[in-house]
Amino acid sequence: MIVTPRIAGRIAGLVFLGVILQLAFFSRVSLFGTSPDVTPVIVVCLALLGGSLAGAVVGFSTGLLIDTLQYQTLGASSLALILVGYIAGRYRESFDVSGRFSAPLLVASLTLVAVLAFSLIQLMLGVEADLSALILRDTLMKALYNFLLTGPIYAGMRWALRPALIEDAPRRRSVVAAAMRTAR
Repeated sequence: MIVTPRIAGRIAGLVFLGVILQLAFFSRVSLFGTSPDVTPVIVVCLALLGGSLAGAVVGFSTGLLIDTLQYQTLGASSLALILVGYIAGRYRESFDVSGRFSAPLLVASLTLVAVLAFSLIQLMLGVEADLSALILRDTLMKALYNFLLTGPIYAGMRWALRPALIEDAPRRRSVVAAAMRTAR
């Protein structure tokens, strides 16, 4: 991804929109006792489009925005989402992500990583919380919801950032190649 000031503004807008939708809408929706968490989806999708550096920066920014807007432990979400963004970006740089289910499966597994990392950070910071078997059910349902939400979110982000994506750049034909095709 080629990040120009205009593309950076689009990325910031997508992150801000995603965080506002998470806090205002998705956190209020309860399906089977669990609400979806789209912030790992946003971070992973942007990391799959931009690489590890973009994923880490977007993860940090998203987490810091969430922590600031929710008045919670500053930096806990940032650390968890940096990890998720960097792993997703490294996956993009190392493997092919063009498969139909590669992005949703990566999002679902990294949602589990994000929840585990956030829980461990909160535990290390001394935040008291009750543990229950329902946490496992809640975490697995969040991963399932994120698996299902990945397709439309990834497609929307790919469309919004299309001018910056290198693999989607229009390929120019040389004049000689075009002339040879018409001569056949």
